[in-house]
Amino acid sequence: MITTKVATTTIGPEQWRNNTLRTIKLAQTVVSKSDKSNDVGRALDPLPHIREIVVGLSNEEVRRYTRDVRVVQAKLRESLLDTNEEIKCLTRGKESLEKALEHIRKDIKLNKDSQAVRTTRPNKEKDHDGADDLLNAERAHLLNCKKTLEAQLRLVHQQLQTLESARRRVFAVLQERSRVLDLLCHANSSITHSANVSGGRSSGFDGRISAIDSSRLGAALADALGPYTPETDQALQDAAEARGRSAYLRRGLRDTIDQIDRLQKAAHRSVNDGLTQKVAETETLGQHLGITHGENRHAVHRAQRWFEATDRARGYTLGPAMSADLFTRERLTRPLLRVFQRHPGNQLPEAQDIIKGNDGFLQSLTATSRNIGLMRLTQHKLADDVRSKRAASSIDASVIRMRRQKFNHRWTLGAAF
Repeated sequence: MITTKVATTTIGPEQWRNNTLRTIKLAQTVVSKSDKSNDVGRALDPLPHIREIVVGLSNEEVRRYTRDVRVVQAKLRESLLDTNEEIKCLTRGKESLEKALEHIRKDIKLNKDSQAVRTTRPNKEKDHDGADDLLNAERAHLLNCKKTLEAQLRLVHQQLQTLESARRRVFAVLQERSRVLDLLCHANSSITHSANVSGGRSSGFDGRISAIDSSRLGAALADALGPYTPETDQALQDAAEARGRSAYLRRGLRDTIDQIDRLQKAAHRSVNDGLTQKVAETETLGQHLGITHGENRHAVHRAQRWFEATDRARGYTLGPAMSADLFTRERLTRPLLRVFQRHPGNQLPEAQDIIKGNDGFLQSLTATSRNIGLMRLTQHKLADDVRSKRAASSIDASVIRMRRQKFNHRWTLGAAF
Protein backbone atom coordinates (compact mmCIF):
# COMPACT_ATOMS: atom_id res chain seq x y z
CA MET A 1 0.00 0.00 0.00
CA ILE A 2 1.35 3.45 -0.92
CA THR A 3 1.29 6.00 1.88
CA THR A 4 1.23 9.65 0.86
CA LYS A 5 2.40 12.32 3.30
CA VAL A 6 1.24 15.91 2.77
CA ALA A 7 2.90 18.94 4.35
CA THR A 8 1.09 20.56 7.21
CA THR A 9 1.46 24.06 5.88
CA THR A 10 -0.40 24.44 2.71
CA ILE A 11 -0.90 27.30 0.44
CA GLY A 12 -3.60 25.71 -1.74
CA PRO A 13 -7.20 25.59 -0.77
CA GLU A 14 -8.50 22.98 1.70
CA GLN A 15 -11.10 21.63 -0.65
CA TRP A 16 -8.64 21.15 -3.37
CA ARG A 17 -6.33 19.20 -1.10
CA ASN A 18 -9.16 17.01 0.29
CA ASN A 19 -10.32 16.07 -3.17
CA THR A 20 -6.85 14.95 -4.04
CA LEU A 21 -6.55 12.91 -0.85
CA ARG A 22 -9.89 11.23 -1.45
CA THR A 23 -8.81 10.30 -4.93
CA ILE A 24 -5.62 8.79 -3.56
CA LYS A 25 -7.50 6.78 -0.92
CA LEU A 26 -9.95 5.53 -3.51
CA ALA A 27 -7.11 4.41 -5.70
CA GLN A 28 -5.49 2.65 -2.77
CA THR A 29 -8.78 0.88 -1.88
CA VAL A 30 -9.30 -0.25 -5.45
CA VAL A 31 -5.76 -1.59 -5.61
CA SER A 32 -6.25 -3.45 -2.31
CA LYS A 33 -9.48 -5.04 -3.54
CA SER A 34 -7.85 -5.96 -6.80
CA ASP A 35 -5.00 -7.67 -4.99
CA LYS A 36 -7.39 -9.59 -2.74
CA SER A 37 -9.48 -10.61 -5.74
CA ASN A 38 -6.36 -11.86 -7.49
CA ASP A 39 -5.48 -13.92 -4.43
CA VAL A 40 -8.97 -15.41 -4.31
CA GLY A 41 -8.80 -16.07 -8.06
CA ARG A 42 -5.51 -17.82 -7.66
CA ALA A 43 -7.12 -20.10 -5.04
CA LEU A 44 -10.55 -20.63 -6.57
CA ASP A 45 -10.56 -19.88 -10.27
CA PRO A 46 -10.43 -22.89 -12.68
CA LEU A 47 -7.26 -23.79 -14.41
CA PRO A 48 -6.79 -22.83 -18.02
CA HIS A 49 -7.43 -26.47 -19.13
CA ILE A 50 -10.89 -26.69 -17.43
CA ARG A 51 -12.41 -27.69 -20.77
CA GLU A 52 -10.36 -30.85 -20.91
CA ILE A 53 -11.11 -31.64 -17.27
CA VAL A 54 -14.86 -31.25 -17.74
CA VAL A 55 -14.73 -33.41 -20.85
CA GLY A 56 -12.85 -36.06 -18.91
CA LEU A 57 -15.35 -36.00 -16.05
CA SER A 58 -18.24 -36.21 -18.48
CA ASN A 59 -16.61 -39.18 -20.15
CA GLU A 60 -16.11 -40.77 -16.74
CA GLU A 61 -19.82 -40.32 -15.97
CA VAL A 62 -20.71 -41.79 -19.34
CA ARG A 63 -18.41 -44.73 -18.71
CA ARG A 64 -19.94 -45.36 -15.28
CA TYR A 65 -23.45 -45.22 -16.71
CA THR A 66 -22.61 -47.45 -19.66
CA ARG A 67 -20.87 -49.86 -17.28
CA ASP A 68 -24.02 -50.07 -15.21
CA VAL A 69 -26.11 -50.47 -18.33
CA ARG A 70 -23.75 -53.19 -19.45
CA VAL A 71 -24.30 -55.03 -16.15
CA VAL A 72 -28.06 -54.71 -16.67
CA GLN A 73 -27.64 -55.83 -20.26
CA ALA A 74 -25.70 -58.90 -19.10
CA LYS A 75 -28.52 -59.71 -16.67
CA LEU A 76 -31.07 -59.27 -19.45
CA ARG A 77 -29.03 -61.47 -21.79
CA GLU A 78 -28.76 -64.11 -19.08
CA SER A 79 -32.51 -63.98 -18.56
CA LEU A 80 -33.05 -64.14 -22.32
CA LEU A 81 -30.78 -67.19 -22.65
CA ASP A 82 -32.43 -68.89 -19.68
CA THR A 83 -35.84 -68.18 -21.20
CA ASN A 84 -34.69 -69.60 -24.54
CA GLU A 85 -33.40 -72.74 -22.85
CA GLU A 86 -36.65 -73.07 -20.92
CA ILE A 87 -38.61 -72.72 -24.16
CA LYS A 88 -36.42 -75.43 -25.72
CA CYS A 89 -36.94 -77.75 -22.73
CA LEU A 90 -40.67 -77.12 -22.68
CA THR A 91 -40.82 -77.65 -26.45
CA ARG A 92 -39.11 -81.02 -26.02
CA GLY A 93 -41.60 -81.80 -23.27
CA LYS A 94 -44.41 -80.81 -25.64
CA GLU A 95 -43.00 -83.15 -28.28
CA SER A 96 -42.85 -85.97 -25.72
CA LEU A 97 -46.41 -85.17 -24.71
CA GLU A 98 -47.57 -85.21 -28.33
CA LYS A 99 -45.76 -88.52 -28.83
CA ALA A 100 -47.46 -89.99 -25.76
CA LEU A 101 -50.80 -88.64 -26.99
CA GLU A 102 -50.18 -90.24 -30.38
CA HIS A 103 -49.46 -93.54 -28.64
CA ILE A 104 -52.69 -93.23 -26.70
CA ARG A 105 -54.62 -92.56 -29.90
CA LYS A 106 -53.00 -95.56 -31.55
CA ASP A 107 -53.89 -97.71 -28.56
CA ILE A 108 -57.49 -96.50 -28.78
CA LYS A 109 -57.50 -97.42 -32.47
CA LEU A 110 -55.94 -100.78 -31.61
CA ASN A 111 -58.57 -101.35 -28.93
CA LYS A 112 -61.32 -100.51 -31.40
CA ASP A 113 -59.80 -102.85 -34.01
CA SER A 114 -59.52 -105.61 -31.41
CA GLN A 115 -63.18 -105.28 -30.53
CA ALA A 116 -64.10 -105.17 -34.23
CA VAL A 117 -62.12 -108.35 -34.94
CA ARG A 118 -63.73 -110.15 -32.00
CA THR A 119 -67.18 -109.36 -33.40
CA THR A 120 -66.39 -111.73 -36.29
CA ARG A 121 -66.46 -114.73 -33.96
CA PRO A 122 -69.17 -117.35 -34.52
CA ASN A 123 -72.54 -116.63 -32.97
CA LYS A 124 -72.02 -119.29 -30.30
CA GLU A 125 -68.84 -117.51 -29.17
CA LYS A 126 -70.20 -113.96 -29.10
CA ASP A 127 -71.38 -114.11 -25.52
CA HIS A 128 -70.02 -111.32 -23.34
CA ASP A 129 -66.90 -112.55 -21.54
CA GLY A 130 -64.08 -111.28 -19.38
CA ALA A 131 -62.00 -110.28 -22.39
CA ASP A 132 -64.77 -107.90 -23.46
CA ASP A 133 -64.77 -106.40 -19.97
CA LEU A 134 -60.99 -105.94 -20.14
CA LEU A 135 -61.21 -104.30 -23.56
CA ASN A 136 -63.97 -101.96 -22.37
CA ALA A 137 -61.98 -101.10 -19.24
CA GLU A 138 -58.88 -100.48 -21.37
CA ARG A 139 -60.83 -98.19 -23.70
CA ALA A 140 -62.25 -96.19 -20.77
CA HIS A 141 -58.77 -95.90 -19.25
CA LEU A 142 -57.24 -94.82 -22.57
CA LEU A 143 -59.95 -92.20 -23.08
CA ASN A 144 -59.25 -90.80 -19.60
CA CYS A 145 -55.52 -90.74 -20.35
CA LYS A 146 -56.24 -88.99 -23.65
CA LYS A 147 -58.24 -86.29 -21.88
CA THR A 148 -55.49 -85.84 -19.29
CA LEU A 149 -52.77 -85.52 -21.93
CA GLU A 150 -54.86 -83.11 -24.01
CA ALA A 151 -55.39 -80.92 -20.92
CA GLN A 152 -51.64 -81.01 -20.25
CA LEU A 153 -50.96 -80.14 -23.88
CA ARG A 154 -53.24 -77.10 -23.64
CA LEU A 155 -51.38 -75.96 -20.52
CA VAL A 156 -48.06 -76.43 -22.30
CA HIS A 157 -49.26 -74.35 -25.28
CA GLN A 158 -50.38 -71.58 -22.94
CA GLN A 159 -47.08 -71.67 -21.05
CA LEU A 160 -45.13 -71.54 -24.30
CA GLN A 161 -47.10 -68.46 -25.30
CA THR A 162 -46.34 -66.92 -21.91
CA LEU A 163 -42.63 -67.69 -22.27
CA GLU A 164 -42.63 -66.29 -25.79
CA SER A 165 -44.28 -63.09 -24.56
CA ALA A 166 -41.74 -62.80 -21.73
CA ARG A 167 -38.89 -63.42 -24.17
CA ARG A 168 -40.12 -60.73 -26.54
CA ARG A 169 -40.45 -58.29 -23.66
CA VAL A 170 -36.94 -59.05 -22.38
CA PHE A 171 -35.55 -58.75 -25.90
CA ALA A 172 -37.28 -55.40 -26.41
CA VAL A 173 -35.89 -54.08 -23.11
CA LEU A 174 -32.48 -55.44 -24.04
CA GLN A 175 -32.60 -53.62 -27.35
CA GLU A 176 -33.69 -50.41 -25.61
CA ARG A 177 -30.92 -50.67 -23.00
CA SER A 178 -28.33 -51.47 -25.66
CA ARG A 179 -28.90 -48.16 -27.45
CA VAL A 180 -26.27 -46.41 -25.26
CA LEU A 181 -23.64 -49.12 -25.80
CA ASP A 182 -22.88 -48.49 -29.47
CA LEU A 183 -19.76 -46.42 -28.70
CA LEU A 184 -18.89 -48.14 -25.45
CA CYS A 185 -15.39 -49.19 -26.43
CA HIS A 186 -14.63 -45.77 -27.92
CA ALA A 187 -15.97 -44.00 -24.85
CA ASN A 188 -13.84 -46.11 -22.54
CA SER A 189 -10.69 -45.63 -24.58
CA SER A 190 -11.17 -41.89 -25.11
CA ILE A 191 -10.82 -41.04 -21.45
CA THR A 192 -7.24 -39.90 -21.19
CA HIS A 193 -7.37 -37.69 -18.18
CA SER A 194 -8.25 -38.37 -14.58
CA ALA A 195 -10.16 -36.30 -12.10
CA ASN A 196 -6.99 -35.95 -10.06
CA VAL A 197 -5.69 -33.49 -12.64
CA SER A 198 -7.96 -30.85 -11.11
CA GLY A 199 -5.79 -30.79 -7.99
CA GLY A 200 -8.49 -32.04 -5.63
CA ARG A 201 -11.21 -29.69 -6.90
CA SER A 202 -14.77 -30.87 -6.25
CA SER A 203 -17.21 -31.50 -9.06
CA GLY A 204 -20.81 -32.47 -9.52
CA PHE A 205 -19.60 -35.88 -10.79
CA ASP A 206 -17.60 -36.74 -7.64
CA GLY A 207 -18.79 -39.70 -5.58
CA ARG A 208 -21.13 -41.11 -8.25
CA ILE A 209 -19.69 -44.62 -8.46
CA SER A 210 -21.48 -47.64 -9.81
CA ALA A 211 -24.20 -49.03 -7.52
CA ILE A 212 -25.36 -51.85 -9.83
CA ASP A 213 -24.74 -55.40 -8.60
CA SER A 214 -26.11 -58.12 -10.86
CA SER A 215 -26.68 -60.39 -7.86
CA ARG A 216 -28.73 -57.78 -5.99
CA LEU A 217 -30.93 -56.37 -8.70
CA GLY A 218 -34.46 -55.73 -7.56
CA ALA A 219 -37.31 -53.29 -7.34
CA ALA A 220 -35.41 -51.26 -4.71
CA LEU A 221 -32.74 -50.32 -7.27
CA ALA A 222 -35.19 -49.49 -10.05
CA ASP A 223 -34.92 -45.94 -11.29
CA ALA A 224 -36.88 -44.54 -14.21
CA LEU A 225 -33.87 -42.40 -15.25
CA GLY A 226 -31.15 -44.85 -14.27
CA PRO A 227 -29.59 -47.90 -15.89
CA TYR A 228 -31.97 -50.28 -14.11
CA THR A 229 -35.47 -49.09 -15.03
CA PRO A 230 -38.79 -50.37 -13.63
CA GLU A 231 -39.55 -51.80 -17.06
CA THR A 232 -36.34 -53.83 -16.89
CA ASP A 233 -37.16 -55.02 -13.39
CA GLN A 234 -40.70 -56.01 -14.41
CA ALA A 235 -39.44 -57.82 -17.54
CA LEU A 236 -36.90 -59.79 -15.50
CA GLN A 237 -39.49 -60.68 -12.87
CA ASP A 238 -42.04 -61.80 -15.47
CA ALA A 239 -39.44 -63.92 -17.25
CA ALA A 240 -38.30 -65.50 -13.95
CA GLU A 241 -41.89 -66.28 -12.94
CA ALA A 242 -42.62 -67.73 -16.39
CA ARG A 243 -39.52 -69.93 -16.17
CA GLY A 244 -40.48 -71.08 -12.69
CA ARG A 245 -43.98 -72.04 -13.79
CA SER A 246 -42.56 -73.75 -16.85
CA ALA A 247 -40.09 -75.79 -14.78
CA TYR A 248 -42.89 -76.85 -12.42
CA LEU A 249 -45.06 -77.74 -15.41
CA ARG A 250 -42.23 -79.78 -16.95
CA ARG A 251 -41.77 -81.77 -13.75
CA GLY A 252 -45.48 -82.51 -13.62
CA LEU A 253 -45.41 -83.32 -17.31
CA ARG A 254 -42.68 -85.92 -16.88
CA ASP A 255 -44.51 -87.49 -13.95
CA THR A 256 -47.78 -87.57 -15.91
CA ILE A 257 -46.18 -89.14 -18.98
CA ASP A 258 -44.37 -91.77 -16.89
CA GLN A 259 -47.52 -92.63 -14.93
CA ILE A 260 -49.68 -92.85 -18.04
CA ASP A 261 -47.05 -94.99 -19.77
CA ARG A 262 -46.99 -97.41 -16.83
CA LEU A 263 -50.77 -97.58 -16.65
CA GLN A 264 -50.99 -97.95 -20.42
CA LYS A 265 -48.57 -100.88 -20.42
CA ALA A 266 -50.36 -102.47 -17.46
CA ALA A 267 -53.73 -102.20 -19.21
CA HIS A 268 -52.26 -103.61 -22.42
CA ARG A 269 -50.71 -106.54 -20.55
CA SER A 270 -53.95 -107.23 -18.68
CA VAL A 271 -55.94 -107.34 -21.94
CA ASN A 272 -53.33 -109.57 -23.58
CA ASP A 273 -53.27 -111.86 -20.55
CA GLY A 274 -57.07 -112.00 -20.56
CA LEU A 275 -57.18 -112.83 -24.26
CA THR A 276 -54.44 -115.42 -23.81
CA GLN A 277 -56.39 -116.99 -20.96
CA LYS A 278 -59.53 -116.96 -23.11
CA VAL A 279 -57.65 -118.68 -25.94
CA ALA A 280 -56.32 -121.26 -23.48
CA GLU A 281 -59.80 -121.89 -22.10
CA THR A 282 -61.21 -122.14 -25.62
CA GLU A 283 -58.49 -124.60 -26.62
CA THR A 284 -59.13 -126.64 -23.48
CA LEU A 285 -62.86 -126.73 -24.15
CA GLY A 286 -62.15 -127.60 -27.77
CA GLN A 287 -60.01 -130.52 -26.70
CA HIS A 288 -62.73 -131.76 -24.35
CA LEU A 289 -65.24 -131.32 -27.15
CA GLY A 290 -63.01 -133.36 -29.46
CA ILE A 291 -62.78 -136.15 -26.91
CA THR A 292 -66.53 -136.05 -26.34
CA HIS A 293 -67.12 -136.02 -30.09
CA GLY A 294 -65.00 -139.15 -30.45
CA GLU A 295 -66.80 -140.88 -27.58
CA ASN A 296 -70.13 -139.90 -29.10
CA ARG A 297 -69.11 -141.31 -32.49
CA HIS A 298 -67.97 -144.50 -30.78
CA ALA A 299 -71.32 -144.74 -28.98
CA VAL A 300 -73.16 -144.19 -32.28
CA HIS A 301 -71.22 -147.08 -33.78
CA ARG A 302 -72.04 -149.30 -30.82
CA ALA A 303 -75.72 -148.36 -30.98
CA GLN A 304 -75.71 -148.97 -34.72
CA ARG A 305 -74.23 -152.41 -34.23
CA TRP A 306 -76.79 -153.16 -31.53
CA PHE A 307 -79.57 -151.93 -33.81
CA GLU A 308 -78.38 -154.21 -36.58
CA ALA A 309 -78.05 -157.16 -34.19
CA THR A 310 -81.55 -156.51 -32.80
CA ASP A 311 -83.02 -156.16 -36.25
CA ARG A 312 -81.35 -159.40 -37.28
CA ALA A 313 -82.70 -161.13 -34.18
CA ARG A 314 -86.18 -159.78 -34.94
CA GLY A 315 -85.84 -161.17 -38.44
CA TYR A 316 -84.89 -164.51 -36.99
CA THR A 317 -87.95 -164.33 -34.76
CA LEU A 318 -90.29 -163.45 -37.59
CA GLY A 319 -88.92 -166.19 -39.77
CA PRO A 320 -89.05 -166.27 -43.56
CA ALA A 321 -91.33 -163.98 -45.51
CA MET A 322 -93.35 -166.93 -46.98
CA SER A 323 -94.82 -169.71 -44.88
CA ALA A 324 -93.78 -172.18 -47.51
CA ASP A 325 -90.19 -171.52 -46.57
CA LEU A 326 -90.71 -172.63 -42.95
CA PHE A 327 -89.23 -175.89 -41.87
CA THR A 328 -91.63 -178.45 -40.46
CA ARG A 329 -90.06 -178.14 -37.03
CA GLU A 330 -90.85 -174.35 -37.06
CA ARG A 331 -94.55 -174.65 -37.94
CA LEU A 332 -97.25 -174.28 -35.35
CA THR A 333 -99.00 -177.29 -36.96
CA ARG A 334 -96.09 -179.65 -36.70
CA PRO A 335 -97.03 -183.30 -35.87
CA LEU A 336 -95.83 -183.10 -32.30
CA LEU A 337 -98.18 -180.24 -31.46
CA ARG A 338 -101.11 -181.83 -33.30
CA VAL A 339 -100.69 -185.00 -31.28
CA PHE A 340 -100.35 -182.92 -28.07
CA GLN A 341 -103.50 -180.99 -28.79
CA ARG A 342 -105.66 -184.11 -29.29
CA HIS A 343 -106.58 -183.81 -25.65
CA PRO A 344 -108.78 -180.84 -24.85
CA GLY A 345 -107.17 -177.92 -22.99
CA ASN A 346 -103.67 -178.65 -24.15
CA GLN A 347 -102.72 -175.29 -25.69
CA LEU A 348 -99.21 -173.84 -25.86
CA PRO A 349 -98.48 -169.99 -25.80
CA GLU A 350 -95.86 -170.32 -28.49
CA ALA A 351 -97.56 -167.96 -30.93
CA GLN A 352 -98.23 -165.34 -28.21
CA ASP A 353 -94.62 -165.54 -27.01
CA ILE A 354 -93.35 -165.10 -30.54
CA ILE A 355 -95.61 -162.07 -30.99
CA LYS A 356 -94.52 -160.60 -27.66
CA GLY A 357 -90.87 -161.16 -28.52
CA ASN A 358 -91.39 -159.44 -31.83
CA ASP A 359 -93.00 -156.50 -30.06
CA GLY A 360 -90.04 -156.35 -27.68
CA PHE A 361 -87.65 -156.30 -30.58
CA LEU A 362 -89.66 -153.51 -32.18
CA GLN A 363 -89.52 -151.46 -28.98
CA SER A 364 -85.79 -152.08 -28.68
CA LEU A 365 -85.26 -151.08 -32.29
CA THR A 366 -87.32 -147.92 -31.82
CA ALA A 367 -85.41 -146.92 -28.66
CA THR A 368 -82.07 -147.69 -30.28
CA SER A 369 -83.00 -145.71 -33.37
CA ARG A 370 -84.10 -142.80 -31.23
CA ASN A 371 -80.84 -142.91 -29.30
CA ILE A 372 -78.88 -143.07 -32.51
CA GLY A 373 -80.75 -140.05 -33.80
CA LEU A 374 -80.10 -138.11 -30.59
CA MET A 375 -76.44 -139.05 -30.63
CA ARG A 376 -76.12 -138.03 -34.28
CA LEU A 377 -77.77 -134.70 -33.46
CA THR A 378 -75.43 -134.31 -30.50
CA GLN A 379 -72.55 -135.22 -32.75
CA HIS A 380 -73.49 -132.46 -35.17
CA LYS A 381 -73.72 -130.01 -32.27
CA LEU A 382 -70.37 -131.12 -30.95
CA ALA A 383 -68.78 -130.78 -34.37
CA ASP A 384 -70.32 -127.33 -34.81
CA ASP A 385 -69.14 -126.33 -31.34
CA VAL A 386 -65.64 -127.60 -32.11
CA ARG A 387 -65.55 -125.54 -35.32
CA SER A 388 -66.83 -122.49 -33.42
CA LYS A 389 -64.22 -122.95 -30.72
CA ARG A 390 -61.45 -123.29 -33.29
CA ALA A 391 -62.64 -120.19 -35.15
CA ALA A 392 -62.97 -118.20 -31.92
CA SER A 393 -59.55 -119.34 -30.74
CA SER A 394 -58.03 -118.37 -34.09
CA ILE A 395 -59.68 -114.95 -33.99
CA ASP A 396 -58.59 -114.25 -30.41
CA ALA A 397 -55.07 -115.43 -31.26
CA SER A 398 -55.04 -113.06 -34.25
CA VAL A 399 -56.14 -110.23 -31.95
CA ILE A 400 -53.28 -111.06 -29.58
CA ARG A 401 -50.78 -111.12 -32.46
CA MET A 402 -52.11 -107.82 -33.78
CA ARG A 403 -51.84 -106.18 -30.35
CA ARG A 404 -48.30 -107.48 -29.82
CA GLN A 405 -47.28 -106.41 -33.31
CA LYS A 406 -48.63 -102.87 -32.93
CA PHE A 407 -47.66 -102.28 -29.33
CA ASN A 408 -44.39 -100.59 -30.40
CA HIS A 409 -46.58 -97.83 -31.94
CA ARG A 410 -44.51 -97.83 -35.13
CA TRP A 411 -47.46 -97.73 -37.45
CA THR A 412 -49.48 -95.04 -39.15
CA LEU A 413 -52.60 -93.84 -37.42
CA GLY A 414 -55.46 -94.42 -39.81
CA ALA A 415 -58.19 -92.48 -38.04
CA ALA A 416 -58.28 -89.39 -35.86
CA PHE A 417 -59.98 -89.24 -32.48
